[in-house]
Amino acid sequence: MWRKGVLLSATFLIGLFVAVGCKKKEQILGQDSIDSNDLLTSEGVDTFTLRTFTIEEDSVITDNPAYGILGQFNDPDFGQMNSEIYTQIRLAGVDPNFGDPTTLTVDSIVLRLEYTGLYGETTDQYIEVFELGEGLSIDSTYYSFNTFTSTGTDLVRPGENNITMDVNTISVVGNDTVSPQLRIPLDNSLGDRFIQDAWDTPDIFNDNNEFINYFKGLHIRTTLSPLSGDGGVFYFDMNDPSSKITMYYTDGSGDSREFDFVINSECADFNHVDIINSLNVSTVIADTISGMQEFYAQSFKSRAVIQIPGLDNIPANAVIHKANLTLPIQYQTASIYDPGDLLIVSTRLSEDDDRLYSIGTLGEYSSSQKAFTISIREYIQSVILGEIENTELILSPFFFISSADRIIFNGKQTLNKAKPKLDIVYTEF
Repeated sequence: MWRKGVLLSATFLIGLFVAVGCKKKEQILGQDSIDSNDLLTSEGVDTFTLRTFTIEEDSVITDNPAYGILGQFNDPDFGQMNSEIYTQIRLAGVDPNFGDPTTLTVDSIVLRLEYTGLYGETTDQYIEVFELGEGLSIDSTYYSFNTFTSTGTDLVRPGENNITMDVNTISVVGNDTVSPQLRIPLDNSLGDRFIQDAWDTPDIFNDNNEFINYFKGLHIRTTLSPLSGDGGVFYFDMNDPSSKITMYYTDGSGDSREFDFVINSECADFNHVDIINSLNVSTVIADTISGMQEFYAQSFKSRAVIQIPGLDNIPANAVIHKANLTLPIQYQTASIYDPGDLLIVSTRLSEDDDRLYSIGTLGEYSSSQKAFTISIREYIQSVILGEIENTELILSPFFFISSADRIIFNGKQTLNKAKPKLDIVYTEF
């Protein structure tokens, strides 16, 4: 079953549990109180204030991502998102020795990308593929805002740009049924060019470094922005052996042959992402008071922030036994805009440090409660022991640089019944 949201990867779970960067905006919003019935001692207990707001991320690194992301959707709450893929391709084998171009016929050439999931819905999208005019480097850092020039015309076979993107599609290659793939038919002229150039300048095809200098890569994008509530963003495993360009051709003897141009871990690639937030979301990001009803986290764009100034009033000799932060969200079951299952929870170690550090725990979503719950016991213990400063908790969708997840958190003045709360149990010694 494909879930309409990100599909989790245990390998990526480990890889993403690291520090990321952000910029802080000071805003004072929201509050809730401690549950005094849970306390073993009430000495030094006061009413906690939860200050909640949203910060915008303006420099998101997206090179060598877990997933390539392609497509567009128009979220009725958050606005428009568009994601494009830039990637190199490499020779599956050097010195392919296609033969004399005058004796060969290119039957077809297909760009194949292995689906891993989607955000939004199955939809027709108009896909274009261009050859890059500038080279990528595996050693370079690329951000979501980076773009590269293209050369020539659209490489997609004329008249076949409109493609149904469907993670449940049945893909057949030859006589074999394979895992779902996006299959983009390219113009046969690209195959003709490869065969001719391999014949005229074979050195280009005898070394991958020479090849990626000759053919610098691909820019894959969709056009035609969807209406509000329509569209989808699709995830692809760029390192899967099935993600590649396959050229099918017939040799002079009439035998059918094929050759692959692969996309693998040695290829430089990154996601280019454009997000145009709705007026409501933009206002909460920019304003110091508008987040009192709701605040947000969105992949590639924004993070939710919670400050708890009252932690400074917990006695220094306290031992924290339990500290659970419950954050209700706005989500209708079966909505195509799934909140994801996990949150990355980070903090800054001091006021003058903009780097983010994991606090060693994740926020977990409960579909029955429609809320994320975060155990922050160790974080609070470190604060009251003076090991770290009481700065803030910063919440991000788990696949912040490889998904389209977004979350609407209820604020203190939400019109909904469920409000954020913090429950702490501690003893003094």
